[in-house]
Amino acid sequence: MAIDPRTPVLVGAGQVTVRPEPERPLTERAEPADLMVQAVQAAADDCGSGDVGRRLLQRAASIRVVLPLSWHYTNPGLLVAERLGLEPAETVLGSVGGNTPLTLAAATARDIAGGRLDVAVVVGGEALHTRHAARRQTDRPVLPWTTQPADTPAPVPFGADREPTTEVERDRGLVLPSRVFPLFEIALRATASDGVEEHQAKVAALWARFSAVAATNPYAWSQQRLSAEDIGTVRPDNRWVTFPYTKLMNANDHVDQGAALILCSAAAAEAAGVPRDRWVFPLAGAEANDHWFLTHRHQLGSSPAIAAAGRRALELAGATVDDVALLDLYSCFPCAVQMGAEALGIDPMDPARPPTVTGGLTFAGGPLNNYVTHSIATMAARLRQQPGALGLVTGLGWYATKHAVGLWSTDPPPQSFRWESVQAEVDALPQRAPASGFEGLATVETYAVAHDRDGKPEQAVLALLTPDGRRAWGTTSDLDTLLRLEEEEGCGRPARIRPDGRTDVR
Repeated sequence: MAIDPRTPVLVGAGQVTVRPEPERPLTERAEPADLMVQAVQAAADDCGSGDVGRRLLQRAASIRVVLPLSWHYTNPGLLVAERLGLEPAETVLGSVGGNTPLTLAAATARDIAGGRLDVAVVVGGEALHTRHAARRQTDRPVLPWTTQPADTPAPVPFGADREPTTEVERDRGLVLPSRVFPLFEIALRATASDGVEEHQAKVAALWARFSAVAATNPYAWSQQRLSAEDIGTVRPDNRWVTFPYTKLMNANDHVDQGAALILCSAAAAEAAGVPRDRWVFPLAGAEANDHWFLTHRHQLGSSPAIAAAGRRALELAGATVDDVALLDLYSCFPCAVQMGAEALGIDPMDPARPPTVTGGLTFAGGPLNNYVTHSIATMAARLRQQPGALGLVTGLGWYATKHAVGLWSTDPPPQSFRWESVQAEVDALPQRAPASGFEGLATVETYAVAHDRDGKPEQAVLALLTPDGRRAWGTTSDLDTLLRLEEEEGCGRPARIRPDGRTDVR
């Protein structure tokens, strides 16, 4: 079929993973900007033989960077351009969130389709492994990473952000994702009416599927295939972090990884000589935020935003979820996969359709905001191996707050790339009212038990519903209560909460 010359297409996808090198000084390892440069070079090589990729890069009018968190750069896109000898008309810097690579790629596709761009690069890189390793060494080596001068031109900002939690949520300890996502997991367990041990076994089996995929991914941080027993058994090297999650059920952000995408118009790809078997088309997608604050969400353990965005993305692509052959569901924690699968109508244990192409953030690696750049790059490679197949990628930001869904294929879309926000649909859904300062009897909705680094339980955070349906947040450090909450179902139990949040669970 004839392809509109303005059709956006992904022609190059590059990844780099620099695993631990005990014999190499930390000061000689790559900084985040180096990883970005290497990833862009790999993406250029991925465009085809000879200098095809390099010719495209020379035409890149925009370098769009996923915000790095392991090091501060004033304008990382400018740094990448300088090191590659490029002169883009603009450099862009995204906001916080694991959804950003999808939304940034979608914005780029829209700009290409609208004639505002011909060639652009989306790239990100993190070196948190090296940074933390330097902190652990007794002599604390100073990493010679780049500091841009004060007069460095500012990048064009992409995306908006805001405080992710309320003051009360922060006061109760809801700051680290490892303290928040377990709340969703236990809510899922209560909804399914599973026993504690039964549900733990299900979660470990799900995560073993991810480990099996990572074992075959050449860019995975950990390629060791782990069993459900390995993942679910508590031991010194797999301690509880926040119950019900062991260490191997948490995202691993202590990685040194970079990934890049080269997107261009079909006309630019044709002019550069990119072989057609390298072309992967963004077809359609959608985005939405769940109710921004945890307090306001009607249920903790479901995502109306993923459901709405997924439904609309498939509609825009003229497809159904049964048409999707390849998946990469965002996987910072097991609950994220379960919530996404339920919202999309997918069985994450379907033996014929694994829920990931990379191995997920625990095993393939979780480079902070940039994981989805890796999942898109891996999806592109898989789609090239299965011409005509449909691939679905999801992204998630903050505490299952910001969501994006994108569909990709080697077959061009029947119409121009389409991307929509379904925020109005989500905003119209029911919300909980906060019960700040509530005192009296309430019901435990869900909870999570944080452990110290020795693996001992230290505090539980509880979401509680008041008799009139408002949500309050409580805590307890009573050891007997903590142990009981890990052995028995605590959801649905009555509890007395004080105005300062201290809670007695009955």
